[in-house]
Amino acid sequence: MSSPASPVPIDLKKSKSKVAEAENKIYVLDTNVLLHDPLAIHSFAEHKVIIPMTVLEELDHIKDRRDKDVSREARIAINAIDRLMTNATTTDIKEGVKVIAHGEENAEEVYGTLAVYPDQVLTEIKDAAFLRLTQDHDNDNRIINVALQLASENPDAFVCLVTKDINMRLKARGSGLDHVEDYRNDKVLDDIDLLATGVEKAEDRFWDQVVNVETLQEARATYHIVDRSLFRDPYPNLFVCDEENFVGRIDSMTESTVKLQDLNTELLMAQRVWGLQPRNLEQALALNLLRQDELDLNILTGPAGSGKTLLALAYGLHAILEEKRFTKLIVARSTPPMAEDIGFLPGTEEEKMAPWLAAFDDNLEVLHGGDESPYSSVEYVKERANIQFKSLNFMRGRSFNNALIIIDEAQGLTQFQLKSVITRVGNNSKIIILGNLAQIDNKYITPLTSGLTYIVEKFKYFEKAGLMHIGGIERSALAAFAEENL
Repeated sequence: MSSPASPVPIDLKKSKSKVAEAENKIYVLDTNVLLHDPLAIHSFAEHKVIIPMTVLEELDHIKDRRDKDVSREARIAINAIDRLMTNATTTDIKEGVKVIAHGEENAEEVYGTLAVYPDQVLTEIKDAAFLRLTQDHDNDNRIINVALQLASENPDAFVCLVTKDINMRLKARGSGLDHVEDYRNDKVLDDIDLLATGVEKAEDRFWDQVVNVETLQEARATYHIVDRSLFRDPYPNLFVCDEENFVGRIDSMTESTVKLQDLNTELLMAQRVWGLQPRNLEQALALNLLRQDELDLNILTGPAGSGKTLLALAYGLHAILEEKRFTKLIVARSTPPMAEDIGFLPGTEEEKMAPWLAAFDDNLEVLHGGDESPYSSVEYVKERANIQFKSLNFMRGRSFNNALIIIDEAQGLTQFQLKSVITRVGNNSKIIILGNLAQIDNKYITPLTSGLTYIVEKFKYFEKAGLMHIGGIERSALAAFAEENL
């Protein structure tokens, strides 16, 4: 439980029992919480959730915006509330209808309540220092006043305002509300430094730690079966390396053993796809993962200039034009202001997307910079590889078969948005997700709550997924210095 001076992010996944830890807990939700997670009403265990009438009015206004992402989230939130209250009486809506909480797998069902608070009838009372309603901050202040009113009416209860608006949290605390918190129920880590990187570096020599090993030869590959306890957190396609240039990749696991493929460092560094050769070991490992035909999902993270986009694009051209694995390359990226601005740009969808996807043109030029006519080569490759630039807003509802899909700048997407994109992947298709958690433009997303972080942690145990954090910056010495020192 947090104090006004040191708020703790909400994480009610650890509170699923029907025995309340406090006498009574009441959570007042701000609009931005439901836009961030449209199903947030199910995330508060056995406690009471209050939706102020002002929040419903804001959702109603937002659902018709040109911004397809945020309007979609608003409609989902409205529908979720409507499903629970369709058959409720006026008294039920005011007192609270039963709502099932998200539980762990095989856990007992937990029920809380959801109520709508008619804040339009609020009147200032002695024990609640209401905020003055102004034209600029009318809605925020109304929502804060609801929490103040409930705290005054329920002095023994834990009344908490949940909002992702930092200034609103400050105003609420300054008005005397004891419990004000950010919504981070989608947080999968306590510290971003704990995020999986796809590689585990052994202390000293890896083989000095091995007591028992069984070596197998399958076709041209060498495998070692070793004890699972040698790894801190083993998962499929995790690389292990040491200072003696040993590199292995986890092929499969049992409860007690790990089957490790022995990889040759020189061969890894000698890989070449579409004329591109890795410049460091992490790029080589990322390229090795991209070339695994059995993987349906690849996640590449790392700072600007680490080569994520260049590697993904080079692999895409190689897989489509040389290996004939896919029939098209679909490229999209997270663009927060895009949904509203794209309608005012002239041309087709591809032409409208050009300003945001110029980075891919830059990388195509790098790959063909040595050609006699680079511009002609780029245009020729675009046509031959059937490269399609798509807006994420128009990918929903579609199914992509025989396609390689690259999602760039994924750090700005929520887990809900990334899920909706990944579920579009059809037969004989692969998706590559790229992102840099140090460059998040969405004011409501942090590295801990980014959809990219969520996907990394949720998919690292999936045998058809591979992830790699590329730490080295190869763009230029200036880019490396800026990334490390600014």
